[in-house]
Amino acid sequence: MKVYKHIDEFIAANNPVVTTGTFDGVHLGHQQILSRLKETAKKCDGETVLLTFFPHPRMVLFPDYKPLLLNSLEEKIQLLENAGIDHLIVHPFDREFSLLSSKEFISKILVEKLHTKKLVIGYDHHFGNNREGTFEHLKKFGPIYGFDVEEIPAKEVENTSVSSTRIREALMSGNVEVAASFLGYNYQLTGTVVKGRMIGRSIDFPTANVMVNDFYKLIPSDGVYAVWVKRGNEKMKGMLNIGMRPTVNGKERTIEVNILDFNGDLYGESLTLEFAKRLRDEQKFDGIESLKKQLLADREETKKILTTDY
Repeated sequence: MKVYKHIDEFIAANNPVVTTGTFDGVHLGHQQILSRLKETAKKCDGETVLLTFFPHPRMVLFPDYKPLLLNSLEEKIQLLENAGIDHLIVHPFDREFSLLSSKEFISKILVEKLHTKKLVIGYDHHFGNNREGTFEHLKKFGPIYGFDVEEIPAKEVENTSVSSTRIREALMSGNVEVAASFLGYNYQLTGTVVKGRMIGRSIDFPTANVMVNDFYKLIPSDGVYAVWVKRGNEKMKGMLNIGMRPTVNGKERTIEVNILDFNGDLYGESLTLEFAKRLRDEQKFDGIESLKKQLLADREETKKILTTDY
C-alpha cells in the first residue's frame, strides 16, 4: 500500500476506485465498504484509493471538543494496509479545507486530484462545507463529471447498526467483547512502559505501568481485563487494571498490566494491549491480603479466558 501525507503527493492510479471518510475504527461497516471497493476495482481493472483526514475534522471544526478515537493514525494505517487498499491518502484537515462546498469537493478533489472513475461510499455519507453533500448530490454530479457512484447500506450485526459511536459506547461501559464483535478484531491500546509505585512487585504481582501514546485514544472504562500483550513479535497473556487503585490510595488513573509468566525490565518499551474480556469492576478491598487473594482468582480466570493460541 502506498501512503501519501497530502493529496498533492498523489499523482495517478489506474482507473481509480475511490472512497473517502474518517474510517475511525475500520470496523465491520467500514470493512464492507472496503470489500466492495476492492471488488469494484477488480471488475474494472482499477486500483483502490482511500482518502481520509488527519487531524479528525471535529478537532478542527470544534477546537474545544476532545474526540475519543478508536484508532491512532498508525493503527488506522496498519488496518487499512491489512485490508488490501492500494493507495491511502491522509490529507491534513484544516479550516480552509473544511470550507470547500460539496460541488468544489467533487470537482477539485474527486475529479481534479483523484481522477475518480468510480466512487463507493457508506450509508448516509456527507461531505463538503457543513456536511451539505449527500448521496443524491453525488448521483446528480457523477454523470456530469464522468464517474459512477455506489452507496453501501448500513451493515447490520444482530439487528444493531454498526457505527463508531456504538463501539465507543460499548468500550466506555467496559463491554470489550461487544466492541470486538463490531470491530472484527480485539480493541487495542499502545503505550510506553513508565515507572510506577512498584506496589504490585511487593505482593508478587509485578505490573507494567503503560502510558498511552495517543492523547485522543479512547481508554475503556475502569476495571480488570484479560488481555493479550504484544511486545514486538512476542505475544503474551496478561491481566490489566484500569483505574485509581483505591486499595492502595491511588491518586491518578493508571493502566497497569501484569504479564503472566514474565519477569523482566520493560521500562521505556512499547507494549500493545489487546482486550479479550472484562473480568470485573475495580474495587476497594479491606487490605493488601484481600487484594492479593482476588488477584490470584483474577489470574486463574485470565488463564481460562486466554486458553487458545493467539
